[in-house]
Formats: sequence, structure tokens, C-alpha cells
Amino acid sequence: MLTLRYPLLLASGSPRRKQLMTDAGFLFTIETRPTDELFSDTMPVDEVAEYLARQKAEQFLSDAEAQNRIVLCADTVVILDNQIMNKPQDEADARRMLQLLSGQTHRVRTGVAILAPSASGQPELHSFTDETIVQFATLTDDEITYYIRECKPFDKAGSYGAQDFIGLVGIERLEGSFYTVMGLPTHRVYQALKAYIK
Repeated sequence: MLTLRYPLLLASGSPRRKQLMTDAGFLFTIETRPTDELFSDTMPVDEVAEYLARQKAEQFLSDAEAQNRIVLCADTVVILDNQIMNKPQDEADARRMLQLLSGQTHRVRTGVAILAPSASGQPELHSFTDETIVQFATLTDDEITYYIRECKPFDKAGSYGAQDFIGLVGIERLEGSFYTVMGLPTHRVYQALKAYIK
């Protein structure tokens, strides 16, 4: 477990990110702030996840505590055929996305932004992106129906969670980190936070 020089704040309401950070041995608090999560239609899809993570971190830049704590933010996007698949609006949208992903290879990119104190006296914002390639098996309509009914994936990019039923039975192959698909590349977060060990 890393013992950091500053308190660590996880700026995410995701229970999966909370669990991953806990399992990785970090001590942290949680605070979320509203962010529009909007991006330009002309922005390259490979830049979106990191851009949104930075947008979340920038909500904390003006805080009085900004020079006395580390803020960790993340955003995950699912990309199929160079198109971003956001969180589904409803059951029909979730079904549409899962049918598109069925039998296909897609990319999951998680952007991470870390706002931390610096020697200059001003907080510094560092960010990076990690990518995993995911191969899905062909999903039946019954499997999709069961998944949507039982797991209600309406808070998940691409309408699925790698740790849920659809990931357990549908993911045939991964190139990259499983945890990046879950929403946080913990191996890279751990390395980045090593810079702030006591």
C-alpha cells in the first residue's frame, strides 16, 4: 500500500472505481461534482476519455484545498467502428448497443486525470489514457434481455460491465488491462501516484 504525502480524493461516484481503489490498497475519500461531460463532435474519439477526465479534475482547481490534496478523476468510453457508445438512455438503447457489440471487436479507453500539489505552489494537472481491445462473442437475444433485466447497465458506457454477466459470458479475448474496461487502469494509477509517496 502506498502512503502518500497528501490526502487522496477519488472524484467519482462509480462503485467499480471505488472498489478497485480499495482493493489496490489506497486510502481515500470520495467527492463528486457535476460536470457536463460534453465534447465537440469534431474531437478525435481517442482524445475524448482523457479530455472528460481533465474536465472533471478542473472542477477542483479553484478549491482552497487544491494545494493540499490529490484529486483522481477518470472517464471511460467504448468505441466501435470509430464511434463512441455512451451510457444508454433506456432499455431499447442498451439493447441496440449490445446488438452492435455482439460478435465484434471494440476498444475501451479510460482517461485518468490527477490534480496534485507541486513545488511551484500551484496544483498541477497530469493525465493519460489507457486502452484495451475487447472481443465479444455473439450474444443471443435472450442473453441480452436477461442481462438488461438483471444488471440494468444504464450507468455504463457501451451498456455493459466487464465484471457483470455479459462480461463473464461474452468477453472472449482482451488485449490490455481488464481493469481499464472496468473503468480504472489501476496499474498505471499506482505508478502515477508513486510520485507522491511520503
